Amino acid sequence: MNRMRRYKDRILGLFSNDIGIDLGTANTLVYVKGRGIVINEPSLVAMNQKTGQIVAVGAQAKEMVGRTPQHIVAVQPVVEGVISDFEVTSEMLAYLINKAQAGHTKLLGPRVCVGVPSGITSVEVRAVRDAARAAGAREVLILEEPMAAAIGIELPVHEPHGSMVVDIGGGTTDIGVISLGGLVNARNARIAGDRFNADIVSHIRNEFKLLIGEKTAEELKIALASVASRSDRVESYARGRDLVSGLPREISLSDQDVRNALGHSIEELVEAVKEVLETTPPELVSDIMQRGMHLVGGGALIRGLPEFLTDSLGVPVNVDPDPLTAVVRGTSVVLDDIDRYREAILTSDDELVPTE
Repeated sequence: MNRMRRYKDRILGLFSNDIGIDLGTANTLVYVKGRGIVINEPSLVAMNQKTGQIVAVGAQAKEMVGRTPQHIVAVQPVVEGVISDFEVTSEMLAYLINKAQAGHTKLLGPRVCVGVPSGITSVEVRAVRDAARAAGAREVLILEEPMAAAIGIELPVHEPHGSMVVDIGGGTTDIGVISLGGLVNARNARIAGDRFNADIVSHIRNEFKLLIGEKTAEELKIALASVASRSDRVESYARGRDLVSGLPREISLSDQDVRNALGHSIEELVEAVKEVLETTPPELVSDIMQRGMHLVGGGALIRGLPEFLTDSLGVPVNVDPDPLTAVVRGTSVVLDDIDRYREAILTSDDELVPTE
């Protein structure tokens, strides 16, 4: 049976592309078999509300955020890892798939593997699958992000040993404990990059009476975010509207200001990881203490976070050299050997998704 399936996949592969997609809240990455990661763009779509037409997708749409007339709005089709607008998501996926295949189109539609947050409901799985099918996919494979990240960073997921992955993305943080090819314990926490941006906006509004946009908050986070104090003082500038006078104003911010803004959310993140460890079988906890947990996603780049987690939890923390691409690399590995990772796949087109 497996031999026939491999033969069928090999024949179909001659006529279609294999595409892996990390459908993130902040960014969407696309992998094409044989070519590597070909797209890394923001998960944004700019729409004209008068005509209902899509004006821009990805990087072009992000450039428009906060700079558009009233009838053009920038829509985030994936909110906290879940599709919030099915039609817009389908359009975005169609744009990305067509762009990824530009100049390399084949006779059949592509086979697509999509990374989704852990704990996703069957209804949300169906929405992702239907959106990818509407975008032209021939077959859709759904893979939970902690498993995809573990495969992407080459952890021994099939062995009877515990591996722990913490994926701090844009909308959610996925925490998963993996053993024998499956998720033993997992949690999806709404504490991630977007929450950090909101914390920075709120802190500057309360402390400096200055209103800044999300894009400015994102830039400040990238430039200044850290968990532990640094020996050198790092500063950056923020421009926005003065809430008292209503006029434009510029202020100077240090890494300490951003650290104060993120403090509460970082503590909540630690508590979420702690809760997963508390409900994990002791034999697997022993493995995790020996091997350490693995940090991936954009949040892994926050300075001092690995050391802070180690001190708070008593578990060594390893950061992947390329944490932003761990999930999409995992989808590429699964596409290369579907039979080996068949049990890790949440659902595929030849399986019925139960309704809730």
